[in-house]
Amino acid sequence: MTIYRIRNNEMLEIQEELFTKERDMQILIESNLENLFNLKFVATEFSVDDFRLDTVAFDEETQSFTIIEYKKGKLSSVIDQGYAYLNTLLAHKGEFVLCYNERYPNYVKKI
Repeated sequence: MTIYRIRNNEMLEIQEELFTKERDMQILIESNLENLFNLKFVATEFSVDDFRLDTVAFDEETQSFTIIEYKKGKLSSVIDQGYAYLNTLLAHKGEFVLCYNERYPNYVKKI
């Protein structure tokens, strides 16, 4: 899909710029979670069970955690990985809540 920028009533095509490293994409997204997705940043590289979750965020509107996994390329196993992360979140919800409460100590509430 082509994306355009409007300047002086003229539409200019924006050239695609690829990330060379997955980590660069992660840093950019984490720095802009509220602006992009209306999510509160909770943790980066959060370890739970045998997993290391790239970004954990919290959606105040739905009162739910969001896990973001960054991929530079196309992989067929992302659906399986998503289900594994969901099951891990459900099995270890207390660890996610504790991490949230450590980041936002003045905003402790039952999630």
